Amino acid sequence: MNTDNGKGFRIESGQKFRIKDFDPAWRGGKIYENLCREVVKGKALATLRESHIRLSKAQTKLWADGRFSVLVVLQAMDAAGKDGMIKHVLSGINPQGCSVTSFKQPSNSELAHSYLWRIAKQVPPRGHMTVFNRSHYEDVLVTRVHPELLLTSRTEGVELEKNGSVRDPGKAFWKQRFTDINNFEQHLAENGTLILKFFLNISKAEQKRRFLDRIEDPAKQWKFAAGDVTERQFWKDYMFAYEDAITATSTDFAPWYIIPADHKYVARAVLADILADGIERLGCQWPKPSRKHLSELADARAALTSEP
Repeated sequence: MNTDNGKGFRIESGQKFRIKDFDPAWRGGKIYENLCREVVKGKALATLRESHIRLSKAQTKLWADGRFSVLVVLQAMDAAGKDGMIKHVLSGINPQGCSVTSFKQPSNSELAHSYLWRIAKQVPPRGHMTVFNRSHYEDVLVTRVHPELLLTSRTEGVELEKNGSVRDPGKAFWKQRFTDINNFEQHLAENGTLILKFFLNISKAEQKRRFLDRIEDPAKQWKFAAGDVTERQFWKDYMFAYEDAITATSTDFAPWYIIPADHKYVARAVLADILADGIERLGCQWPKPSRKHLSELADARAALTSEP
């Protein structure tokens, strides 16, 4: 399956887009349109296996080189497959050089700081890769759909109305947050961090099917929460929030990719290929041994070959 290094999925800096223009059920383009599901799935799995090999080699060299780090941001609506993406795409990665951070509801300590405070503590050190399962973008997505959540952090400019509701703080507020995020990510990029951000684009119909599957399957019921259905009522609001945030924060140094997520095998193949290509483009090198190290290697070789 040819993903063309993610070109068709990338949102370029300054590009305005609509999520509806990206097909969540994409299966590989015109040449795959008339192929049956099993054939397309087989080609996607072949791409994923190839990407596993590339990722394993690239991540090992990233770790050995020690000059760069990689930050992968995963954002999506519920049931879009973030957990499965992490499990299947990173299956060949050495866990000593990779970590996954899931950002849940912020603690009281985190709420007492800037919303980027808890994020900054989890960025990857040089030589490592970190995956954010949800991220700092929750603070321009969920909080935009539910501005009442801003009250818990005592955010300046957010006030309670007489009727008990919270009014959206306005365009200037969100524009400032987008600027903060861009500045934060640019700082990371300028200090050697490759940032790749992915929105797993699932259709509302496919989300419904997966929710029903979770309800019916005893092995998946633990994944389901009643609030998941409630949030579906705000689908249009979430799509607007995603479009605005992605348009404002997809930059040359931290691009967004819209990944078709209705078919999990396609989503995993596309994302893995983009990730492998991104790390390979860093141009990591095997460290060159110093003269002292070369001398130690020569001594070790002589000692080993002289053994009876």
